[in-house]
Amino acid sequence: MKSFVTLLKNELKLNIRNMNMVIFAVIMPLVVLVILGLIYGTKPVADGAAYTFIEQSFGALCCISICAGGLMGLPLVVSEYRERKILKRFQVTPVSPAKLLFVEFAIYVIYCVVSMLILFPAAMLFWKLEIHGSLLLFLASWLLTMVSTLSIGLLVGGIAKNMKSASVIACILYFPMLIFSGITVPFEVMPAVMQKIVSVFPLTQGMQLMKAAFLGLPIENALLPVGVMSAVILICFGVSIKCFKWE
Repeated sequence: MKSFVTLLKNELKLNIRNMNMVIFAVIMPLVVLVILGLIYGTKPVADGAAYTFIEQSFGALCCISICAGGLMGLPLVVSEYRERKILKRFQVTPVSPAKLLFVEFAIYVIYCVVSMLILFPAAMLFWKLEIHGSLLLFLASWLLTMVSTLSIGLLVGGIAKNMKSASVIACILYFPMLIFSGITVPFEVMPAVMQKIVSVFPLTQGMQLMKAAFLGLPIENALLPVGVMSAVILICFGVSIKCFKWE
């Protein structure tokens, strides 16, 4: 446990100095919140609607940091370590693949948590954010969405041969999920055929679950998103550890 904490501290310091994830996982969601707040304010999303545009979009704002950390930050940092032979040095130490991957995983969990802790009070203070559903269910769905998305990044970083291949895979995953999972383009405005296609994304399932939990909307089949994201977590964690490459 002591070695895990020491490694986590050192890796977190290096990551923060790089500033990429500070910008994209912490600052960017806040900037988007401010922009949406200045445009829409506390106006309801439609005439007679019980919730505002900020409340409708809050789950998507939380997913910006999840998407940035899980699909770009995490896979690239692990693959960069492999390419620079840093992982080869870890190989001759007591640090196991599982411990190293969990340390990197924990760093991006911290980014997501920090982003959430900034977004909530800012939205409540300036735009009167109100949870119309269950806070507990929202946090549970957010946690499941975060872990499943980060596990995908862990898988890519664990098996990608170099940073170039990891970048290609990360971009293939990042941009479709960012655009079509409901973070940037509302899921409801997509054609029915497209909705069926993008529903295979675990991030889409998480987004719908978070939105329903936050706004108090009925969830027709909660077992589907929970099952999809749980399966992604188990598969990605298992494969990333079993097939981990030091070099």
